[in-house]
Amino acid sequence: MKNLKESIQRYALPLSMNEDFNPLLEAIGEAKIVLLGEASHGTSEFYKVRAEISKRLIKEKGFTLIAVEGNWPSTQQVNRFVKGYSKYSNVKEMLQSAFERWPAWMWANEEITEFTAWLRTYNDNKVKEDKVGFYGIDVYSLWESLDEVIRYLKETDPNGVDLQFAQRAFSCFEPFNGHPETYALSTLDISEACIEEVSKLIKSIRAHEDNFKDEEENDLNLKMNAMVAQNAEEYYRAMVRSDNLSWNVRDEHMVEAINEIMDYDGKNAKIIIWEHNTHIGDASATDMKDAGMLNVGQILRLQNRKDNVFAVGFGTYSGTVVAADEWGIPYKKEKVPPARKDSWEDVLHEAGAEDKMLIFNEENRYLFNQWIGHRAIGVVYNPAFEAYGNYVPSKISERYNAFIYLEHTQALRPLD
Repeated sequence: MKNLKESIQRYALPLSMNEDFNPLLEAIGEAKIVLLGEASHGTSEFYKVRAEISKRLIKEKGFTLIAVEGNWPSTQQVNRFVKGYSKYSNVKEMLQSAFERWPAWMWANEEITEFTAWLRTYNDNKVKEDKVGFYGIDVYSLWESLDEVIRYLKETDPNGVDLQFAQRAFSCFEPFNGHPETYALSTLDISEACIEEVSKLIKSIRAHEDNFKDEEENDLNLKMNAMVAQNAEEYYRAMVRSDNLSWNVRDEHMVEAINEIMDYDGKNAKIIIWEHNTHIGDASATDMKDAGMLNVGQILRLQNRKDNVFAVGFGTYSGTVVAADEWGIPYKKEKVPPARKDSWEDVLHEAGAEDKMLIFNEENRYLFNQWIGHRAIGVVYNPAFEAYGNYVPSKISERYNAFIYLEHTQALRPLD
Protein backbone atom coordinates (compact mmCIF):
# COMPACT_ATOMS: atom_id res chain seq x y z
CA MET A 1 0.00 0.00 0.00
CA LYS A 2 3.04 2.28 0.23
CA ASN A 3 2.99 3.15 -3.46
CA LEU A 4 -0.75 3.85 -3.36
CA LYS A 5 -0.32 6.12 -0.36
CA GLU A 6 2.45 8.04 -2.14
CA SER A 7 0.32 8.37 -5.28
CA ILE A 8 -2.54 9.80 -3.24
CA GLN A 9 -0.21 12.31 -1.60
CA ARG A 10 1.08 13.34 -5.01
CA TYR A 11 -2.26 13.80 -6.78
CA ALA A 12 -4.75 14.65 -4.02
CA LEU A 13 -6.30 18.12 -4.18
CA PRO A 14 -7.32 20.04 -1.02
CA LEU A 15 -11.01 20.27 -0.21
CA SER A 16 -11.98 22.90 2.32
CA MET A 17 -13.97 25.56 0.42
CA ASN A 18 -16.34 25.89 -2.52
CA GLU A 19 -13.58 27.14 -4.81
CA ASP A 20 -11.76 23.82 -4.34
CA PHE A 21 -14.32 22.27 -6.67
CA ASN A 22 -12.99 24.33 -9.59
CA PRO A 23 -10.71 21.51 -10.87
CA LEU A 24 -13.64 19.10 -10.70
CA LEU A 25 -15.86 21.42 -12.74
CA GLU A 26 -13.04 21.75 -15.26
CA ALA A 27 -12.60 17.97 -15.47
CA ILE A 28 -16.35 17.48 -16.00
CA GLY A 29 -16.02 19.68 -19.05
CA GLU A 30 -18.95 19.35 -21.45
CA ALA A 31 -20.30 16.09 -20.01
CA LYS A 32 -24.10 15.92 -20.10
CA ILE A 33 -24.45 13.21 -17.44
CA VAL A 34 -22.80 13.74 -14.05
CA LEU A 35 -23.23 11.01 -11.44
CA LEU A 36 -22.66 11.99 -7.79
CA GLY A 37 -22.39 9.06 -5.41
CA GLU A 38 -22.45 8.45 -1.68
CA ALA A 39 -20.89 5.77 0.49
CA SER A 40 -24.05 5.61 2.64
CA HIS A 41 -27.68 6.72 2.52
CA GLY A 42 -27.41 8.42 5.90
CA THR A 43 -24.43 10.80 5.89
CA SER A 44 -24.98 14.55 6.09
CA GLU A 45 -21.81 15.64 4.34
CA PHE A 46 -22.45 13.50 1.26
CA TYR A 47 -25.77 15.29 0.73
CA LYS A 48 -24.28 18.72 1.41
CA VAL A 49 -21.32 18.28 -0.93
CA ARG A 50 -23.52 16.88 -3.71
CA ALA A 51 -25.80 19.89 -3.27
CA GLU A 52 -22.90 22.34 -3.59
CA ILE A 53 -21.53 20.62 -6.70
CA SER A 54 -25.05 20.48 -8.17
CA LYS A 55 -25.59 24.21 -7.58
CA ARG A 56 -22.44 24.99 -9.50
CA LEU A 57 -23.34 22.62 -12.34
CA ILE A 58 -26.75 24.30 -12.55
CA LYS A 59 -25.43 27.86 -12.46
CA GLU A 60 -22.23 27.46 -14.44
CA LYS A 61 -22.93 24.60 -16.87
CA GLY A 62 -26.67 24.79 -17.49
CA PHE A 63 -27.84 21.52 -15.92
CA THR A 64 -31.63 21.47 -15.52
CA LEU A 65 -32.35 17.89 -14.40
CA ILE A 66 -31.68 16.10 -11.11
CA ALA A 67 -32.47 12.38 -10.83
CA VAL A 68 -32.26 10.68 -7.44
CA GLU A 69 -32.50 7.20 -5.92
CA GLY A 70 -36.10 7.78 -4.89
CA ASN A 71 -39.55 6.74 -6.06
CA TRP A 72 -41.27 8.70 -8.82
CA PRO A 73 -44.57 9.59 -7.06
CA SER A 74 -42.81 10.97 -3.97
CA THR A 75 -40.18 12.96 -5.83
CA GLN A 76 -42.84 14.39 -8.13
CA GLN A 77 -44.10 16.31 -5.12
CA VAL A 78 -40.60 17.81 -4.78
CA ASN A 79 -40.51 18.54 -8.51
CA ARG A 80 -43.86 20.30 -8.37
CA PHE A 81 -42.75 22.29 -5.34
CA VAL A 82 -39.48 23.54 -6.84
CA LYS A 83 -41.27 24.48 -10.08
CA GLY A 84 -44.07 26.36 -8.32
CA TYR A 85 -46.89 23.90 -9.14
CA SER A 86 -47.41 22.61 -5.60
CA LYS A 87 -50.25 23.18 -3.15
CA TYR A 88 -47.60 23.36 -0.40
CA SER A 89 -45.87 26.56 0.65
CA ASN A 90 -43.79 25.02 3.44
CA VAL A 91 -40.91 22.86 2.24
CA LYS A 92 -40.70 20.67 5.36
CA GLU A 93 -44.43 19.99 5.31
CA MET A 94 -44.15 19.00 1.66
CA LEU A 95 -41.21 16.64 2.25
CA GLN A 96 -42.85 14.93 5.22
CA SER A 97 -46.01 14.39 3.19
CA ALA A 98 -44.11 13.16 0.13
CA PHE A 99 -41.80 10.69 1.86
CA GLU A 100 -43.76 8.48 4.22
CA ARG A 101 -42.50 5.15 2.91
CA TRP A 102 -39.50 3.57 4.65
CA PRO A 103 -36.67 4.68 4.52
CA ALA A 104 -38.19 8.16 4.62
CA TRP A 105 -35.03 9.67 6.10
CA MET A 106 -33.23 9.40 2.76
CA TRP A 107 -35.17 12.38 1.38
CA ALA A 108 -37.16 13.84 4.28
CA ASN A 109 -34.20 15.44 6.02
CA GLU A 110 -32.74 18.84 6.83
CA GLU A 111 -30.13 18.59 4.10
CA ILE A 112 -32.73 18.05 1.36
CA THR A 113 -34.88 20.77 2.94
CA GLU A 114 -32.08 23.29 2.41
CA PHE A 115 -31.37 22.18 -1.16
CA THR A 116 -35.06 22.07 -2.11
CA ALA A 117 -35.55 25.61 -0.78
CA TRP A 118 -32.56 26.74 -2.88
CA LEU A 119 -34.01 25.09 -6.00
CA ARG A 120 -37.37 26.79 -5.46
CA THR A 121 -35.72 30.21 -5.14
CA TYR A 122 -33.52 29.57 -8.18
CA ASN A 123 -36.48 28.46 -10.29
CA ASP A 124 -38.65 31.43 -9.27
CA ASN A 125 -36.55 33.65 -11.53
CA LYS A 126 -36.50 31.31 -14.52
CA VAL A 127 -38.75 30.68 -17.51
CA LYS A 128 -40.34 27.23 -17.71
CA GLU A 129 -37.66 25.79 -20.03
CA ASP A 130 -34.84 26.80 -17.66
CA LYS A 131 -36.38 25.57 -14.40
CA VAL A 132 -34.51 22.72 -12.71
CA GLY A 133 -36.50 19.52 -12.22
CA PHE A 134 -36.17 16.92 -9.45
CA TYR A 135 -37.11 13.33 -10.37
CA GLY A 136 -37.05 9.88 -8.76
CA ILE A 137 -35.79 6.96 -10.82
CA ASP A 138 -36.28 3.99 -8.48
CA VAL A 139 -38.61 1.07 -9.15
CA TYR A 140 -40.34 0.23 -5.86
CA SER A 141 -43.59 2.22 -6.16
CA LEU A 142 -45.79 -0.27 -8.03
CA TRP A 143 -49.06 0.41 -6.19
CA GLU A 144 -48.41 4.13 -5.67
CA SER A 145 -47.68 4.61 -9.37
CA LEU A 146 -50.83 2.74 -10.43
CA ASP A 147 -52.83 4.89 -7.99
CA GLU A 148 -51.37 8.01 -9.61
CA VAL A 149 -52.24 6.81 -13.12
CA ILE A 150 -55.84 6.02 -12.17
CA ARG A 151 -56.32 9.25 -10.23
CA TYR A 152 -55.10 11.39 -13.12
CA LEU A 153 -57.04 9.52 -15.83
CA LYS A 154 -60.26 9.70 -13.81
CA GLU A 155 -59.85 13.49 -13.68
CA THR A 156 -58.86 14.02 -17.32
CA ASP A 157 -60.22 11.15 -19.42
CA PRO A 158 -62.77 9.13 -17.42
CA ASN A 159 -64.19 7.41 -20.51
CA GLY A 160 -60.85 6.69 -22.20
CA VAL A 161 -59.30 3.34 -22.97
CA ASP A 162 -56.19 4.19 -20.92
CA LEU A 163 -58.24 4.26 -17.71
CA GLN A 164 -59.69 0.86 -18.55
CA PHE A 165 -56.21 -0.63 -18.92
CA ALA A 166 -55.08 1.02 -15.68
CA GLN A 167 -58.05 -0.33 -13.74
CA ARG A 168 -57.47 -3.84 -15.11
CA ALA A 169 -53.83 -3.67 -14.03
CA PHE A 170 -54.85 -2.45 -10.58
CA SER A 171 -57.43 -5.24 -10.28
CA CYS A 172 -54.74 -7.81 -11.04
CA PHE A 173 -52.52 -6.53 -8.21
CA GLU A 174 -55.36 -5.73 -5.79
CA PRO A 175 -55.53 -9.18 -4.10
CA PHE A 176 -51.99 -8.69 -2.79
CA ASN A 177 -52.97 -5.67 -0.65
CA GLY A 178 -49.98 -3.55 -1.57
CA HIS A 179 -47.46 -6.15 -0.36
CA PRO A 180 -44.81 -6.70 -3.05
CA GLU A 181 -43.39 -9.76 -1.29
CA THR A 182 -46.79 -11.48 -1.43
CA TYR A 183 -47.10 -10.76 -5.14
CA ALA A 184 -43.52 -11.87 -5.75
CA LEU A 185 -44.12 -15.25 -4.07
CA SER A 186 -47.38 -15.72 -5.95
CA THR A 187 -45.59 -15.43 -9.30
CA LEU A 188 -43.78 -18.71 -8.60
CA ASP A 189 -47.11 -20.44 -9.25
CA ILE A 190 -48.67 -18.07 -11.80
CA SER A 191 -47.10 -18.37 -15.23
CA GLU A 192 -47.90 -14.91 -16.56
CA ALA A 193 -48.72 -13.06 -13.29
CA CYS A 194 -49.77 -9.45 -14.08
CA ILE A 195 -47.33 -8.99 -16.95
CA GLU A 196 -49.94 -8.64 -19.68
CA GLU A 197 -51.96 -6.01 -17.82
CA VAL A 198 -49.07 -3.62 -17.15
CA SER A 199 -47.68 -4.14 -20.66
CA LYS A 200 -50.99 -3.13 -22.22
CA LEU A 201 -51.17 -0.09 -19.93
CA ILE A 202 -47.75 1.30 -20.88
CA LYS A 203 -48.36 0.66 -24.61
CA SER A 204 -51.71 2.46 -24.48
CA ILE A 205 -50.34 5.49 -22.65
CA ARG A 206 -47.35 5.78 -24.97
CA ALA A 207 -49.73 5.68 -27.94
CA HIS A 208 -51.83 8.52 -26.51
CA GLU A 209 -49.21 10.58 -24.63
CA ASP A 210 -49.74 13.66 -26.80
CA ASN A 211 -53.26 13.90 -25.39
CA PHE A 212 -51.91 14.68 -21.93
CA LYS A 213 -49.34 17.41 -22.63
CA ASP A 214 -49.66 20.48 -20.42
CA GLU A 215 -47.60 23.11 -18.61
CA GLU A 216 -47.09 20.96 -15.50
CA GLU A 217 -45.51 17.84 -17.08
CA ASN A 218 -48.55 15.63 -16.49
CA ASP A 219 -47.79 13.73 -19.71
CA LEU A 220 -44.34 12.80 -18.39
CA ASN A 221 -45.78 11.96 -14.98
CA LEU A 222 -48.37 9.64 -16.50
CA LYS A 223 -45.88 7.88 -18.76
CA MET A 224 -43.30 7.43 -16.01
CA ASN A 225 -45.79 6.02 -13.50
CA ALA A 226 -46.97 3.50 -16.09
CA MET A 227 -43.36 2.56 -16.83
CA VAL A 228 -42.66 2.13 -13.10
CA ALA A 229 -45.66 -0.20 -12.80
CA GLN A 230 -44.41 -2.35 -15.67
CA ASN A 231 -40.81 -2.53 -14.47
CA ALA A 232 -41.74 -2.91 -10.79
CA GLU A 233 -43.81 -5.96 -11.69
CA GLU A 234 -40.74 -7.45 -13.35
CA TYR A 235 -38.55 -6.47 -10.40
CA TYR A 236 -40.76 -8.10 -7.78
CA ARG A 237 -41.11 -11.21 -9.95
CA ALA A 238 -37.31 -11.39 -10.22
CA MET A 239 -36.81 -10.74 -6.51
CA VAL A 240 -37.84 -14.25 -5.44
CA ARG A 241 -35.75 -15.91 -8.14
CA SER A 242 -32.36 -14.18 -7.90
CA ASP A 243 -30.92 -11.22 -6.02
CA ASN A 244 -28.54 -10.55 -8.92
CA LEU A 245 -31.35 -10.66 -11.48
CA SER A 246 -33.54 -8.26 -9.48
CA TRP A 247 -30.55 -5.93 -9.05
CA ASN A 248 -30.09 -5.79 -12.83
CA VAL A 249 -33.82 -5.20 -13.42
CA ARG A 250 -33.73 -2.31 -10.94
CA ASP A 251 -30.66 -0.60 -12.40
CA GLU A 252 -31.84 -1.11 -15.97
CA HIS A 253 -35.11 0.58 -14.96
CA MET A 254 -33.14 3.50 -13.51
CA VAL A 255 -31.28 3.96 -16.79
CA GLU A 256 -34.54 3.73 -18.75
CA ALA A 257 -36.01 6.41 -16.47
CA ILE A 258 -32.96 8.65 -16.90
CA ASN A 259 -33.18 8.37 -20.68
CA GLU A 260 -36.92 9.11 -20.68
CA ILE A 261 -36.39 12.24 -18.58
CA MET A 262 -33.57 13.44 -20.82
CA ASP A 263 -35.57 12.76 -23.99
CA TYR A 264 -38.48 14.73 -22.56
CA ASP A 265 -36.20 17.68 -21.80
CA GLY A 266 -34.81 17.81 -25.34
CA LYS A 267 -31.56 17.31 -27.24
CA ASN A 268 -29.59 19.68 -24.99
CA ALA A 269 -30.60 17.92 -21.76
CA LYS A 270 -27.99 17.77 -19.00
CA ILE A 271 -28.66 15.65 -15.92
CA ILE A 272 -27.17 15.25 -12.43
CA ILE A 273 -27.73 11.84 -10.82
CA TRP A 274 -27.65 11.30 -7.04
CA GLU A 275 -27.29 7.65 -6.07
CA HIS A 276 -25.24 5.31 -3.92
CA ASN A 277 -21.71 4.53 -5.09
CA THR A 278 -22.84 0.98 -5.85
CA HIS A 279 -25.14 2.36 -8.55
CA ILE A 280 -23.08 5.20 -10.06
CA GLY A 281 -19.61 3.63 -10.01
CA ASP A 282 -18.95 1.34 -12.99
CA ALA A 283 -19.82 -2.22 -11.88
CA SER A 284 -17.32 -3.70 -14.34
CA ALA A 285 -14.53 -2.27 -12.13
CA THR A 286 -15.83 -4.20 -9.09
CA ASP A 287 -16.42 -7.82 -8.14
CA MET A 288 -20.06 -7.32 -9.19
CA LYS A 289 -19.06 -8.28 -12.73
CA ASP A 290 -18.18 -11.81 -11.57
CA ALA A 291 -21.81 -12.24 -10.50
CA GLY A 292 -23.11 -10.93 -13.83
CA MET A 293 -24.38 -7.72 -12.26
CA LEU A 294 -24.71 -4.40 -14.11
CA ASN A 295 -25.37 -0.93 -12.75
CA VAL A 296 -26.38 2.57 -13.77
CA GLY A 297 -22.85 3.91 -14.17
CA GLN A 298 -21.71 1.02 -16.34
CA ILE A 299 -24.77 1.08 -18.61
CA LEU A 300 -24.62 4.85 -19.11
CA ARG A 301 -20.95 4.60 -20.04
CA LEU A 302 -21.80 1.92 -22.61
CA GLN A 303 -24.66 3.97 -24.06
CA ASN A 304 -22.84 7.29 -24.35
CA ARG A 305 -19.56 8.79 -25.51
CA LYS A 306 -16.78 8.51 -22.96
CA ASP A 307 -16.55 12.25 -22.37
CA ASN A 308 -20.32 12.59 -21.92
CA VAL A 309 -20.49 10.69 -18.60
CA PHE A 310 -18.61 11.70 -15.44
CA ALA A 311 -18.91 9.74 -12.16
CA VAL A 312 -17.80 11.01 -8.74
CA GLY A 313 -17.44 8.53 -5.87
CA PHE A 314 -17.53 9.45 -2.18
CA GLY A 315 -16.06 7.97 0.99
CA THR A 316 -15.28 8.60 4.65
CA TYR A 317 -12.89 7.23 7.26
CA SER A 318 -15.11 7.40 10.36
CA GLY A 319 -18.06 9.21 11.94
CA THR A 320 -21.78 8.55 12.41
CA VAL A 321 -24.59 7.52 10.08
CA VAL A 322 -28.37 7.06 10.01
CA ALA A 323 -29.35 3.44 9.30
CA ALA A 324 -31.48 0.59 10.62
CA ASP A 325 -30.63 -2.86 11.99
CA GLU A 326 -33.19 -4.50 9.72
CA TRP A 327 -35.32 -3.56 6.72
CA GLY A 328 -38.44 -1.63 7.68
CA ILE A 329 -37.71 -0.94 11.35
CA PRO A 330 -37.02 2.53 12.87
CA TYR A 331 -33.64 4.08 12.12
CA LYS A 332 -31.01 5.05 14.65
CA LYS A 333 -27.73 6.89 14.63
CA GLU A 334 -24.88 4.40 14.29
CA LYS A 335 -21.17 4.87 14.78
CA VAL A 336 -19.05 4.38 11.66
CA PRO A 337 -15.82 2.80 12.88
CA PRO A 338 -12.41 3.64 11.39
CA ALA A 339 -12.06 2.03 7.98
CA ARG A 340 -10.71 -1.52 7.73
CA LYS A 341 -6.95 -1.71 7.43
CA ASP A 342 -5.63 -1.51 3.87
CA SER A 343 -9.02 -0.52 2.49
CA TRP A 344 -9.32 2.43 0.09
CA GLU A 345 -10.58 4.68 2.90
CA ASP A 346 -7.80 3.56 5.25
CA VAL A 347 -5.08 4.38 2.71
CA LEU A 348 -6.66 7.80 2.06
CA HIS A 349 -6.56 8.40 5.81
CA GLU A 350 -2.93 7.28 6.08
CA ALA A 351 -2.04 9.63 3.20
CA GLY A 352 -3.19 12.59 5.32
CA ALA A 353 -6.09 12.92 7.75
CA GLU A 354 -7.91 15.70 5.89
CA ASP A 355 -10.65 16.08 3.29
CA LYS A 356 -9.33 15.67 -0.24
CA MET A 357 -10.26 15.01 -3.84
CA LEU A 358 -8.69 12.87 -6.55
CA ILE A 359 -9.37 13.40 -10.23
CA PHE A 360 -8.34 10.47 -12.40
CA ASN A 361 -6.88 11.14 -15.85
CA GLU A 362 -4.61 9.57 -18.44
CA GLU A 363 -1.55 10.65 -16.48
CA ASN A 364 -2.42 9.04 -13.15
CA ARG A 365 -5.18 6.47 -13.70
CA TYR A 366 -2.83 3.48 -13.77
CA LEU A 367 -1.62 4.35 -10.26
CA PHE A 368 -5.08 3.75 -8.76
CA ASN A 369 -6.32 0.70 -10.67
CA GLN A 370 -5.32 -2.12 -8.31
CA TRP A 371 -8.03 -4.16 -6.57
CA ILE A 372 -8.80 -2.74 -3.13
CA GLY A 373 -11.75 -2.88 -0.72
CA HIS A 374 -14.03 0.20 -0.78
CA ARG A 375 -16.63 0.70 1.98
CA ALA A 376 -20.35 0.74 1.19
CA ILE A 377 -23.08 1.34 3.81
CA GLY A 378 -26.75 0.84 2.97
CA VAL A 379 -30.01 1.64 4.75
CA VAL A 380 -29.47 -1.56 6.77
CA TYR A 381 -26.15 -1.49 8.62
CA ASN A 382 -24.47 -3.17 11.57
CA PRO A 383 -21.03 -1.69 12.34
CA ALA A 384 -20.01 -4.82 14.25
CA PHE A 385 -20.13 -6.88 11.07
CA GLU A 386 -19.07 -4.37 8.44
CA ALA A 387 -15.68 -5.96 7.84
CA TYR A 388 -17.48 -9.06 6.51
CA GLY A 389 -19.85 -7.49 4.05
CA ASN A 390 -19.45 -3.76 3.57
CA TYR A 391 -16.31 -3.60 1.42
CA VAL A 392 -16.55 -3.88 -2.36
CA PRO A 393 -13.32 -4.91 -4.17
CA SER A 394 -12.80 -2.16 -6.75
CA LYS A 395 -10.43 -0.64 -9.25
CA ILE A 396 -11.11 2.89 -8.07
CA SER A 397 -9.81 4.87 -11.05
CA GLU A 398 -11.83 2.70 -13.46
CA ARG A 399 -14.92 2.74 -11.28
CA TYR A 400 -15.02 6.56 -11.04
CA ASN A 401 -13.70 9.63 -12.85
CA ALA A 402 -13.07 11.38 -9.53
CA PHE A 403 -13.27 10.63 -5.82
CA ILE A 404 -14.17 12.87 -2.87
CA TYR A 405 -12.85 11.77 0.53
CA LEU A 406 -14.20 13.26 3.75
CA GLU A 407 -12.15 12.33 6.81
CA HIS A 408 -14.90 12.47 9.45
CA THR A 409 -18.63 12.67 8.73
CA GLN A 410 -21.86 13.12 10.69
CA ALA A 411 -25.25 11.44 10.49
CA LEU A 412 -28.00 12.83 8.30
CA ARG A 413 -30.66 14.92 10.10
CA PRO A 414 -34.10 13.36 9.42
CA LEU A 415 -37.28 15.42 9.70
CA ASP A 416 -39.06 13.89 12.67
